[in-house]
Amino acid sequence: MRFITLLCLLIFSLQAKENIQSLQFSGVSSTYKEKKIFIERLSHPKCLDVGITPEHIFGGDLAGKDVPVECQKSFVTTLGIIQPISLGKGIQTVGELEVLKFLKLLDTSPERYAIVDARKPAWYKEISIPHAINIPYTDIAFDAHFPQDFTKNLALLNVTAEKDKLDFSKAKQIIVFCNGSWCAQSARAIEELLKLGYPAEKLFWYRGGLQDWIGLGFTTSKP
Repeated sequence: MRFITLLCLLIFSLQAKENIQSLQFSGVSSTYKEKKIFIERLSHPKCLDVGITPEHIFGGDLAGKDVPVECQKSFVTTLGIIQPISLGKGIQTVGELEVLKFLKLLDTSPERYAIVDARKPAWYKEISIPHAINIPYTDIAFDAHFPQDFTKNLALLNVTAEKDKLDFSKAKQIIVFCNGSWCAQSARAIEELLKLGYPAEKLFWYRGGLQDWIGLGFTTSKP
């Protein structure tokens, strides 16, 4: 009996993994700003025949000298502070497939899920992930000079304030991101949320951020 139970769990786990991996190929249909959009991994026609070779990856130019401009994606290597793979106990680090799954869930249950862009508004307004809401890492902690920002951000996450106590019972599950693995803003945002009492099990960290999202060719938006 125990063997059968374990076998069923293994099959379920493999099916769940297969389902989430299929999102990179099937894409996610969504409604964004009252318009139907399709979030998918795009590939320019010129890129279809570009091979991935050691020379391209390790030759000093990540894109390779013979790779068309439309296909070139490079990493910022001299900016920011590289972040750890884990932010601590209870905080799950996620990748693009999990973000896609969140986008799928968010489209049907926006009251339960949110994707949070923790960068400052000037960055957010230029480019972001579809459906991402902007809660700058600098605006999470209470500031007596701007109490309205604190209240607004709590409302976006379904957190209510009763007298001097915050109620997280209906708080959304959220994925927090910023520019990339060298960007500390999302990590700082999560740190501030934890200080407020936000449940760790409802916080997910997309460490790769916009750079990995764009580098893999996924749909972006200009809020």
